[in-house]
Amino acid sequence: MSRIPSKPVLIDLDEAPSQDHTPASAPPVPDLDRPRHTPAAEVGLRFAASRRSGVARVFWWALGALLTFMIGVFVWDFVETLVTRNVWLGRVALGLLALVIGALLVMAGRELATLSRLRRIDGLRAEAEHLVQEGTLAEVHSYQQKLQSLYRGREELRWGLARLAEQKGDILDADSALAQSESLLLRPLDDLARRQIESAALQVATATAVVPLAFADVIVALSANLRMIRQIAQIYGGRSGTLGSWRLTKAVAAHLVATGAVAIGDDLIGSVAGGGVLSKLSRRFGEGVINGALTARVGVAAIEVCRPMPFQVESKPRVTNIIKRSLTGLFGN
Repeated sequence: MSRIPSKPVLIDLDEAPSQDHTPASAPPVPDLDRPRHTPAAEVGLRFAASRRSGVARVFWWALGALLTFMIGVFVWDFVETLVTRNVWLGRVALGLLALVIGALLVMAGRELATLSRLRRIDGLRAEAEHLVQEGTLAEVHSYQQKLQSLYRGREELRWGLARLAEQKGDILDADSALAQSESLLLRPLDDLARRQIESAALQVATATAVVPLAFADVIVALSANLRMIRQIAQIYGGRSGTLGSWRLTKAVAAHLVATGAVAIGDDLIGSVAGGGVLSKLSRRFGEGVINGALTARVGVAAIEVCRPMPFQVESKPRVTNIIKRSLTGLFGN
């Protein structure tokens, strides 16, 4: 057994330490809180940020204008032919054409209002992201007024709007004021959106496990996901419409491409693993859990796209928790 030396051991260095190696010359400490993107996520971010070229936009605009012009000429020739054949038939055709044009104008106005509403929410979310980084109290108060204008008249937010107006002058910190806005106005909306996701996940999981027809679960899942995206947009202040729904679906798909790999790595893998274990007992039940988890992931992405403020104080919904609540008792959980 060796003895422990009673004196300190000195080790002579062959070379003197360089004067260049100082604390000031040491490399910076890596920021562990900064999100690290996988190669797949980086590709997704580039895909989401990419936009169509100007030539493509001109092509699609010209094609749409040409088709509209052709349809208009065809309809006018049809009405003119009826007028020459019989005056009353021509008048009926003109009346129906006027009704169609009026309905199209009303629908176009609603679609424009829908797109304007969505752009307004996008602007609020971009402004909130700026305020989180370097916002002043005056800027936060201006943002709160915009939120109050957006949600004025919502019955479920009456108490939150009143409390926000009462406590507006009591908070002198920008971060606290922004957190107050999120807690009072967005927490009830988050709860409503979470219930919609749970309902859609339950519907998709049940259809997958029960319906034996081929591709029937695909149709049910697609319709449930599209309906869920529209409902979540309406909860956060958006309006449903054909063009608005298409724009929302594209935005959610781009968000999934950009963040899907990270989400699968830290949240969705638990639900998929649970579905794999359950599939040993029943293949259809296992597929139901997996499809429900994918629907929940789409719903969480829709919340992040439609929410006028990023998650700061409130916790973002997790796919695993949504699946546990929505499927409890369905598959013996």
